[in-house]
Amino acid sequence: MDFAQASCTEFVTVLASNAPVPGGGGASALVGAIGTALGNMVGSLTVGKKKYADVEEEIIALKAKCDQLQKDLLDQIALDAQGFEPLAKAYGIPKDAPGRDQIMEDATLVACRVPMKIMELCCESLDAIQVFADKGSRLAVSDAGCGAVCVKAALQAASLNVFINTKTLKDRQKAEEMNKKCLDMLDKYCALADHIFDVVKGGFFK
Repeated sequence: MDFAQASCTEFVTVLASNAPVPGGGGASALVGAIGTALGNMVGSLTVGKKKYADVEEEIIALKAKCDQLQKDLLDQIALDAQGFEPLAKAYGIPKDAPGRDQIMEDATLVACRVPMKIMELCCESLDAIQVFADKGSRLAVSDAGCGAVCVKAALQAASLNVFINTKTLKDRQKAEEMNKKCLDMLDKYCALADHIFDVVKGGFFK
C-alpha cells in the first residue's frame, strides 16, 4: 500500500493492525505534515489581504517552503517503511548465524535515518509556524497554534523511533552522537512549540 496515498481510514486501520508498517515513524511523518499544513493555511489566509501587504512577500516565500516540507514529510511515510524492512528481516536471522551482529548493527543504523530526518523537517516546520503565528492573519492564528502542537507531537514521536534503535547499537559512540542530536532538537523545538502555543492561547484572554 502507498500509505501517503491511502485514505485516512485505510491508514489508521493498518496502523492499528499487527502489520510491521506503518508504525510510529510513519505516523509521526503524517502528523508532522498535517501540522505543517495547518501553519501553511494561515499563510494562505494572509496572502492577498491589504492588512498584511507589508509581509506578503515573506509569507509567500514561507508558503512555498512549507509546500515542500509537507511533501517531504509525506515522503517519509514510505521511506520509513523501507528503512525498517532490513531490520525486520535481520530479527529473523538465527542468533548463532555468522555475521548476524553486523547485519543487525547496519540495519539498526538504517532504521534510525528516517525518524532523524522527520525530526529535522519538523524543526524547519516549527520555525515557519512561528512566523505564521507572529505575522499571519489574526483570524487564523489558532491554526498556527494547532500546527505547532501537532508538529511538536510529531517531533517527539519521531525521537522515540530513534531512541528505541540507538539503545541496541553496539557502537555506543555513534549511538550517543545520534541521541545528542535528537535531544538537542527536542530541547530547542519543543520549547519553541510550547512558546507558540502559549502566545496564541494567551492572545484569547487579553
